[in-house]
Amino acid sequence: MNAEKVYKLVKKIPKGKVSTYKAISEVTGIHPRVVGMILHRNPDPVSVPCYRIIRSDGSLGGYSRGIRKKIELLRKDGIKIKNEKVELKKYLYSFD
Repeated sequence: MNAEKVYKLVKKIPKGKVSTYKAISEVTGIHPRVVGMILHRNPDPVSVPCYRIIRSDGSLGGYSRGIRKKIELLRKDGIKIKNEKVELKKYLYSFD
């Protein structure tokens, strides 16, 4: 199932790193917007840290529990957010 592919990949992203909807899309072959919809329906945000998925321009995107909660969780992970963006060069996780 598509959702399981996405959730399995998101679980691999370590604390202190982020990935993008586009990167998840490229690995799974699932359109980035569908990736976003799958993550929005994530039934277990504790074990599938979907808050670590952001837009490919570094902006935060959405989060089912609200953008403030997403920012709080990212900051707890040690990720700095400036002007509502994450510095991808510093924090982007590679699935290679």
